[in-house]
Amino acid sequence: MDQPKILRFYLHEQLRRRALAGDHNFIRKIAKIAENAQFRVEYLSDTPKERQKASSLEGYFMFHMDDPIYDRSLTFRRVYHFPFWAIESHAKRWEWRVAQTGFPADEVQRAEADTFYQFWQKRLFGDAPQSTDREGFVYVPLQGKLLSHRSFQHCSPIDMVKHVLTHDPDRRVIATLHPKEDYSQAEMDALTTLARKNPRLTVKTGDMVRMLQGCDYVVSQNSSAAFDGYFFGKPAILFGHIDFHHIAANTHDLGISQAFAQVLHMKPDYAGYLHWFWQTMSINAGRPEADEKIRQSLINAGWPM
Repeated sequence: MDQPKILRFYLHEQLRRRALAGDHNFIRKIAKIAENAQFRVEYLSDTPKERQKASSLEGYFMFHMDDPIYDRSLTFRRVYHFPFWAIESHAKRWEWRVAQTGFPADEVQRAEADTFYQFWQKRLFGDAPQSTDREGFVYVPLQGKLLSHRSFQHCSPIDMVKHVLTHDPDRRVIATLHPKEDYSQAEMDALTTLARKNPRLTVKTGDMVRMLQGCDYVVSQNSSAAFDGYFFGKPAILFGHIDFHHIAANTHDLGISQAFAQVLHMKPDYAGYLHWFWQTMSINAGRPEADEKIRQSLINAGWPM
């Protein structure tokens, strides 16, 4: 059955106010493209009540970071840094199109990729990526739920730290707590006990740029710090599924021992990869071609554009 051309955005309140004021560049672009295709655009609060009502409404729906509720809805999410975005039919990054697509390493446009890489190194981190070394430690940026083994993870984060200590018996290990996470006493006790038994383990909070400058490599479930590490030329071991897995050592694919055996010998094309990941596979909202990429994403989802 044909659906009425109504596009409803479901947004948290601060974002909804920005969208209503036309103050969010990417939402404004999506809305304009929809309006040009004769859609009526509405901005609703992303509350459980409104989401429940959505299931009985006709039209098309756009959610910010949350799972779409059925086949006429999509999610949009920033791809780690502005102005890069994705429009997807799944909220989980490891189910995104880029995650399911192979990196065409033999098709890199060398000069363009190198220029892009250098620009974004400077734009995001200033001169820090030009002052790096391998100081003999492993950087382990922690996220949340340290004692839980979730479905996308090879093991729990606390067990991941134990694997680092076991499989790299010589290097220091610096595990950092995420400054925006609220860790339980049980989680902190587990880390404290592990550090007491292993003098090579240090636990601290934040300081990502300094860690990326000095580490030998990064170990993470799927922290964006490992993605940022690519701008510092630092290889990564991933214990969780994620979209930027292509040039990392993945424990799901290699196994834990083999991932550690390979990580220091890997020489990925960081510039070529990040150029492909962002400029080809994402939507750069600051580029003239962004509108057409947005429109094509909606067409690919079966929307009448």
